[in-house]
Order: sequence, then structure tokens, then C-alpha cells
Amino acid sequence: MTGKQKQITISPITRLEGHGKIDIFLDENGNVKDAFFQVVELRGFEKFCEGRPVEELPRITPKICGVCPGAHHMASSKATDALYKVEIPETGRKLRELYYNAHMAHSHILHFYVLAAPDFAPGPGANPAKRNVLGLIEVVGKETGLTILKNRGYAQKIQGMLAGHPIHPVGSLPGGMSKALTEEERKEMEEMGKSLVEFGKLSLETFNNLVLKNEEYADLITGDTYYHETYYAGLVDNDLKVNFYDGKIRMVDPSGNEVCIFEPKDYLNYIAEHVEPWSYLKFPYIKSVGWKGLIDGKDSGIYRVNALARLNVAEGMATPLAQEAYEKMYDFFEKKPVHSTLAYHWARVIELMYACERILELAQDPEITNKDVRTIPAEKPSEGVGVVEAPRGTLYHHYITDEEGITQKVNLIVATVQNNAGMNMSVKKAAQNLIQKGKVDNKVLDMVEMAFRAYDPCLACATHTLPGRMPLEVKIYWKDKLYKRLTRNLADPKCAP
Repeated sequence: MTGKQKQITISPITRLEGHGKIDIFLDENGNVKDAFFQVVELRGFEKFCEGRPVEELPRITPKICGVCPGAHHMASSKATDALYKVEIPETGRKLRELYYNAHMAHSHILHFYVLAAPDFAPGPGANPAKRNVLGLIEVVGKETGLTILKNRGYAQKIQGMLAGHPIHPVGSLPGGMSKALTEEERKEMEEMGKSLVEFGKLSLETFNNLVLKNEEYADLITGDTYYHETYYAGLVDNDLKVNFYDGKIRMVDPSGNEVCIFEPKDYLNYIAEHVEPWSYLKFPYIKSVGWKGLIDGKDSGIYRVNALARLNVAEGMATPLAQEAYEKMYDFFEKKPVHSTLAYHWARVIELMYACERILELAQDPEITNKDVRTIPAEKPSEGVGVVEAPRGTLYHHYITDEEGITQKVNLIVATVQNNAGMNMSVKKAAQNLIQKGKVDNKVLDMVEMAFRAYDPCLACATHTLPGRMPLEVKIYWKDKLYKRLTRNLADPKCAP
């Protein structure tokens, strides 16, 4: 890098779902002045859903993303339940939860082992060609690699058995599930659940060996480079334990004090969205605190979601092995909430343990093969909100229809959007700590990427390009001053060039 270079661009960013880039701006001394996590595509799926029969949305919205289709399937189904004012049978609810924990397990396995773990084994200093799942297997061994593939396959198979297909599910409908579980299927799921529980234990051990026993990585997790004090949000059950499928949304402040706890249908009373012209991702914030910009702290309304947030807002885990791991993490940090962004990886493995335990519990539930799995909707549709904890954080589906059930309006707030402000702050702080006097190499750039990778962002889920001419804004700077502004298809007349 030369002394005259003022900008570093990482494009495309790697090991995530979707596409984005990072722009880092340097001052005259080569130190980081600013940095942006940019998403340059438009999310337009809400408009695509308008005008369609609302009962089709649980089949349409999973097509938003091939990585987290189960999250959209469940949130959409719950939104249509609310819209038709229908109570689903208990067995139908349990089948949904069984399906959904399998979905969480498969996604957490994918992110930790394929996308995140190469940051620790072989690590950011390794040859870029080795910083992938194959490089990880060289470290952990072929046998462990085969175990990873086998158990992720089990989680996928359970989803397919319950919902018709592991990638684009169709089994959940307004009012419940499309079919009951047979005893033969239950027994097969029970055996897969036993394997998954053992795999959850292995994953906790793997994290301990790769990260916690490595002094450099342990210091990185607890240090300042990846640290932000923010608010947090996530679903909790009636006992304030983590629950992926159902519950109330709880928010806590940077000191861990409860700010609010509310029913999903009331989310608009608590959450608003800010817009910046340089990104097609919005910036949700807590209404009662307000938008104060990309800053952390108690005076900022920025909150974070996803695995670490879920653990931070909860009072524990609902299964024994996950609870033991939960206690170990908070004992390690000696405080709660934990604000260390890289701890998202640890929280994700703890959640994997919970999902595996819950799969086995539900597969052994004597009511799981009951034939009463759906209540046929009988009320006129109107408006409904459905919320689940997607692998990447809280997911909102909000539908409004006419009396015929034709969708009039759709609002989707996905997890990655809620972490947008956090990712931008994390990228900037990491860059400021790691880039000094313009000195940069592949290791430094990968460590900057680690800042967003901890959030497990899904930009395929958060953004969607519409055909035709996209809105565009180009700013040309000369000597650090805005020289010219060019726009295309921006509705605001003040944006005219």
C-alpha cells in the first residue's frame, strides 16, 4: 500500500450468505477514519407478495433464502395463524417446534463449521486457500469432518420428513401441519436425535479446544477490538428461557436491565427503522431511545439480535446440557450481558446443544404422533404478525389482507437488518484497531471480516434485487469535499444532481 492510498475495499466479502462489501477510508497518516459495511442490492420481497392469496405465503416466503427457508416458513405460518385467528392443536405446535429445532441445528452447524471456524483453525494468518472447511478438517481430522456432515444431514432429513422438503418446506399451513408423524418416522427421528445430542457435546468440546484453549484467540474474544456495548433483543418463554419457536420479545439495556417485554403483535410500538442512502439495508432501533447514529452505549437506540443476544436477554436455557454450557460462558466472562462480538460463535454452539437436546425431547414425546395436527381456519382474515428466532436473530412477518384473504401489505424485518448497525460499528472498530499507518495484509483484512462474520449475516435474506433499473446514488469527492452528486431513480426530489 502506498502513502497516497486513501481507501481500502474488500469486495466481495467472504464466507457469508449473500453479497456485500466493506469500504475503509484512511486519513493522511494511513489510520482508519471511517468504515462501512455496505449492501448494494434492494430488498423487494414485500412488494412481490402483495396481491397473492395469503395462505400461499408460507410456501412463497421460504424462497427468499435457501439457507434459512425454515425460519420464513415458520414465521409466515404463525402470521397466517394470527391473521385467521386460529389456535393450532398442541401436537401441531410440537411438530412445528421439532421441525424448527432441526432447522436451527442445521444452520448453526453450517455457520460454525463452514463459515466461522476457519477463522480459528487454521486461522486468519493461514494461506487464504486454507481458510475454509477443508482447512478446518485438516486441523480437526477426517473423522470429525465426516461426523459434521452426517449430523447436519440428520438435521436436514428431519426437516424434510416433517415439511416435505429440507430446503423449500411446505408442511406448515395456517392452523397447523399438513400431516401427522408416524411411529416409524418418530423412531427414526429419535435415533437421529440421540446422534445429534452427542454431536452437540462434540461441538462444545471443539470450540473449547480451538478457541478457549488458545491464549491468542481467548484474548481476542475478550479484548476491545470486537467489543460494543448495546441493547439486545430476543424471544423468551414464560420462564424467561431461550425459545426459538414461540414466546415474547424481551429487550435489555447494556447493563442487562429489562427495557421491555412484549407480544410479537405489538412490535411496531417498540421498533422503528432508520434509512441511510448508502445501503439498501435499513437500521432498526428502539423507539423509546431513538436513533442517535452509529454509536453504541445506553444513549444509543441500537440493539443487536442473534445467538449472543438471545442468551443475553434470557435467564437460562431450557435443557440441561445447554444450561451447563450457558453457565460456563458467563462464568468465563464474569459478567452479563456479554458484549464481545466474537462470543456470538460460542453462543451459537450453546444454542446448537439446546436444539439437539430439544429435538430428542420432542421425538420422545408420547403426543408427537397424535393425528390431531391442524385446525381448519374458519374466521375472516384481516391482520397477523408471526415471529420466530431465525438462526440469525428475531424475524418478523406482518401481513394485512382484504376480506377475501388477498394480501394487501407485507412487512418483513429480518435478523440481519436488525444487526446492520452493529455490523457497521464492528467493522469500523476492528479496522481502526487493526490498521495503523496504512499497514495492511491478508491477515488484517480477514480479521476485519471476522467482525461481521460473527453475526452470521444472510444478505440473500435481507436484500433482493428487483429487475429493471435500480435506484443509484454516486458521490464524487475532490480534496475531501463533495464535488458532485449523481442519482438515478431516487424518489426524493432533493436528491436531484
